[in-house]
Amino acid sequence: MALPLEEKGNVEAFGNGRTKLRSQQLGNLGSVCPADCKWKLFAIFAFATCGGYSGGLRLSVDCANKSESDLNIDIAFAYPFRLHQVNFDAPTCEGKHREKLSLIGDFSSSAEFFVTIAVFAFLYSLAATVVYIFFQNKYRENNRGPLIDFIVTVVFSFLWLVGSSAWAKGLSDVKIATDPDEVLLLMSACKQQSNKCLPVRSPVMSSLNTSVVFGFLNFILWAGNIWFVFKETGWHASGQRHPPDTMEKQSSSYNQGGYNQDSYGPAGGYNQPGSYGQVGEYGQSQSYGQSGPTSFTNQI
Repeated sequence: MALPLEEKGNVEAFGNGRTKLRSQQLGNLGSVCPADCKWKLFAIFAFATCGGYSGGLRLSVDCANKSESDLNIDIAFAYPFRLHQVNFDAPTCEGKHREKLSLIGDFSSSAEFFVTIAVFAFLYSLAATVVYIFFQNKYRENNRGPLIDFIVTVVFSFLWLVGSSAWAKGLSDVKIATDPDEVLLLMSACKQQSNKCLPVRSPVMSSLNTSVVFGFLNFILWAGNIWFVFKETGWHASGQRHPPDTMEKQSSSYNQGGYNQDSYGPAGGYNQPGSYGQVGEYGQSQSYGQSGPTSFTNQI
């Protein structure tokens, strides 16, 4: 059974509307998912370069009595940088006696805080991506999802700034505590002029430097996405008093009224020398005094 032209047009318009809505949803997925992927990517690099670090240094103590010398003193340390628990033996150059020493400092608080932020940022980004793709209706229900996303993004931006700054200071202290020249000052044998103490190998800190860079990059990325997440909330929509769609609807309603009709044209009642009731627009056969004001009022 063929549909009337008017109903057929409505069906096509409805189908086009659903297609357009679906396209907009897919477009939103394409625009939001890459941001979440970036959050996860940089968070992975941040805690991987810091949490997976292990390094060491090597020292050499050449005593006046060569038999008491130790030219390979290896000192290894790793995350979370509790250096005061890193012990090593060093010769005293006084017979076969050796002394037990340890590095100085505990920098685990700043390192663990930084890694914890990175891990939770990764987990949240993963969960947000899954919710947005597979549970978009729940995400937008009562505007709860965008509001929670906005608040969490602001909190993580602040945490990234604090954690990265704290870890940058902690890394600076770690470099000082593991400097071979500073460690040699802890040995009693190196305080004697007759003995020669030299650094053989210094620790490589390139991955730790990279972790600090990724920390501040995460702060910039999360802080930059605050505005885009804010636009998803109802606060942004309520701030626009006159949305463009409303103004367009109002202007189109006026254009469909009696002001743009042909009532003022050659076929209108105002240009006819005879009765005003001859106009087809009003649909009346009476005089102007009876039908004109009434129909004009209905038009307005």
